[in-house]
Amino acid sequence: MTVAPGATATVAPGSAPPVWQPAAGAFWSGVWRDGDSSFPVYDPEDGALLGYVTDASAADVDAAVTSVAAAVHEGPAWPAWSRREALRTAASLVRERRALFTEVISREGSKTVREADAEVSRAAETLRLSAEQAGRLTGETLPFGDTPRGQDRLGWYTREPVGVVAAITPFNDPLNLIAHKLGPALVAGNGVVLKPAETTPFTALAFMAVLLDAGVPAERLAVVPGAGSTAGQALVSHPLVDLVSFTGGHRTGNAVARAAGARKTLMELGGNNCVIVLADAEVSRAARAVVAGAFGVAGQNCLSVQRVFVAAELAERFTEDVVTATRLLRVGSKRDPLTDVGPMIEEREAVRVAAWVEEARERGAEIRAGGRREGAFHWPTVLTRVPAGTRLMTDEVFGPALVINAFDSVDDAVRQANSTEFGLQAGVFTGSIDRALDLAERLRVGAVMINDSSDFRIDAMPFGGPKRSGVGREGVRYAVEAMTEPKIVAIRRC
Repeated sequence: MTVAPGATATVAPGSAPPVWQPAAGAFWSGVWRDGDSSFPVYDPEDGALLGYVTDASAADVDAAVTSVAAAVHEGPAWPAWSRREALRTAASLVRERRALFTEVISREGSKTVREADAEVSRAAETLRLSAEQAGRLTGETLPFGDTPRGQDRLGWYTREPVGVVAAITPFNDPLNLIAHKLGPALVAGNGVVLKPAETTPFTALAFMAVLLDAGVPAERLAVVPGAGSTAGQALVSHPLVDLVSFTGGHRTGNAVARAAGARKTLMELGGNNCVIVLADAEVSRAARAVVAGAFGVAGQNCLSVQRVFVAAELAERFTEDVVTATRLLRVGSKRDPLTDVGPMIEEREAVRVAAWVEEARERGAEIRAGGRREGAFHWPTVLTRVPAGTRLMTDEVFGPALVINAFDSVDDAVRQANSTEFGLQAGVFTGSIDRALDLAERLRVGAVMINDSSDFRIDAMPFGGPKRSGVGREGVRYAVEAMTEPKIVAIRRC
C-alpha cells in the first residue's frame, strides 16, 4: 500500500495490511496538529485497531472556528475563478488517489471495496459539479423604478458567502457526503470547520490533504474529529458559525437544532423509504431493484428500501423473487471483491437490528430470509406480514432488514407509505404513466423514482424531504444557494 507524503502507516495487532494515517489527527489555523487527547479507530469487521485521531476539546473547536472566521472575514479575498480551479484540481486528485481512498473508506467503515471504489467516483463528480457553480453565483437587477418610492434609485443584488459553515458528517458515505458539504461551501466563498463521524475520521483527514494540495487556502479549512457531545456541541453552538450542515439521525438532528439556535441549518435526517409495486409492474425488474436498494452498504443508507407494499395478486411471486435474490447475496469480508454485504459499523448496531427483527417476529411477522447475526454482521433479512406499529414499520432501521407487505387497494398502499414521520424518497413500479404520476403526486416525499427503488440519487438533484427527513435541500446547486445570502446595492441619483 502506498503511503502519502507526510503520513504514516500503522499496523494493527492481528491485522495484515496497514491503514493510511495523516501526520497528525486534526487541522486548523493552517497547521496539522494533535490535541491533548485522542481516541482509537477500529475496523468494524474484526475489531482491529487502525490508529488514533485527535479527540477535539471545546477549546480546540473554539480555536478552529475562530481561525476560520478570521480568514473569511479579515483575510485576503478568494476570487471565484480560484475557487473553481481549486475544486477542479481536488476532483482530479481524488481520482488519482482512488486506491488510497478505497482502502481507507473500506477499512474504517462498513463498505466493501467495490462500494468504496464507487464512492470515490461519486465524490469526484460532486467536486466537479461544485466547481461549475463558480460561474453561476449570479444576482440580478432590482425593479426600484416599479414603485414611486424607488424611482430615483437603481440597484442589484449579488450572492455573498454566509461566512463559516459547520459541517457534521456521518459514517456511511464518509467521502462523498463530505464533498457534498465542503464543495458547495467552498465554491460559495465560505470557510468550513468539519467534524466527521467518530468511526470514520481518516477519510476526512485524507480529503483535507486533497483540498490543501489542490490550493484551497489552508486558513479557510479545519477538521476537528471528536465526540458529538463535546466537539459537535461546541461546533454547532459556536457564535462565529453562520450555518450548520448536518447529516445524521433525526434525534441527533433535534439536538443540533437546539444547540444551533436561531441560525441557518441544512439537515438531512434519513428516511423509512418505501416502494410500491402495482399489479401491472414487471415483477422480476422490481425484485432486483428492491434487493439492490435494500442491502447495499448493509442497509446503512438513508435511501435504502425498508418497506415494500406489493399488490396482493403479485405478492407471493414478488416475495419469492426477492427472497431468492437475497439468499444469493454473499456476506463476508469487506476486502473480498466478491462480497456483497459486509459488516455493520458497530456490533451494537447489528444487535439493534436483530432486536427490531425479533420484535416483528414476535408480533406475527414471518422471516423469509436472513434473520441471522454474528458479531457486527447481520445477514440480509426479508420479512412479510409485518404489523403496523413495529419499529420496522415506523422508524429508520438503517440496517439490512426489508419488509414486504401485500395491499388490496392503491389507496391503502399510499396510506401506509405516508404513515411514518419520514418522507425522504420512494419508488413506484408500474406500467402505467397515469398511475405513476398519480402516486408521485400523492406520496409525501422529497423524490419519487418511477420503475426504480428509492435508492437512487444523482449529485446534482435537490436532495431532502419533508416531515422529519430534514431541513432544506442539499445537492450541489441547492446547497450553494443555501450557503450564500443576497446582498443588495442601491444607488440614489443625486
